[in-house]
Amino acid sequence: MVKTINVGSVKIGGGAPLVLIAGPCVVENRSLVMKTAETVVRIAGKKKIPLIFKSSYKKANRSSGGSFTTLGEERALAILAEVRKEFGVPVVTDIHSEREAELAADYVDMLQIPAFLCRQTELLEAAGTTGLAVNIKKGQFMAPEDMRLAAEKVASTGNTRILLTERGATFGYHNLVVDMRSLPIMRNLGYPVALDATHSLQLPGGRKTSSGGQPEFIFPIARAGVAAGCDALFIETHPNPAKAFSDAASQLRLAMLEPLLNQVTAIDRLMRRF
Repeated sequence: MVKTINVGSVKIGGGAPLVLIAGPCVVENRSLVMKTAETVVRIAGKKKIPLIFKSSYKKANRSSGGSFTTLGEERALAILAEVRKEFGVPVVTDIHSEREAELAADYVDMLQIPAFLCRQTELLEAAGTTGLAVNIKKGQFMAPEDMRLAAEKVASTGNTRILLTERGATFGYHNLVVDMRSLPIMRNLGYPVALDATHSLQLPGGRKTSSGGQPEFIFPIARAGVAAGCDALFIETHPNPAKAFSDAASQLRLAMLEPLLNQVTAIDRLMRRF
């Protein structure tokens, strides 16, 4: 039986409605984040889909050392806290170290472990110790059943508010593939699961100094994930992806979010009939 976890007022898993985790990849500036949040909140409300707003206050895992990292840690976290207060939605952000777990915990409702760091024991334990919900993204190098060990590291702190996220597996050079079997496999570990439909379509290092992407496949990947029974859908979205400071090649254009939700919510309703 898949447990239900609470992230602020949002419930994930255990028969709860499909949850949307969405927002721009990184906190670029206050205006972009607040305007994007306003639109995402409005669309999610219209579709009656529970929302967790996502944006990284810091991007430590970049292809190039010259890529944008953060506009300032506490400044970016304060913007996320403003989203939470202004729109009344829970917020999730990435962390990369034990120090960051403690820092970010004062501003958000859920901590996210990047896929590259999903085996870092001290990081997982630090995230669990905060008492916040923890989203562990499955490493591109990990078999889905091996995520049990990552979850156990968080659970060893007494915190079982854990979400496991599929985001593709390494498939040769500069490509990922999503095995939809990983969703029920990870769900059988007892934790709710999410499908990251945007990072799953990255082409890691495909632009030599940055990652490429195939956003034209976001719709079919998202539809397949919901049909396969994910508890949450993770979508990075931006008003103008081409100008995004991070993951410009794989984010969903914000104007396409509502059409995507029209499709996945219809699939979710159909699947719940069986």
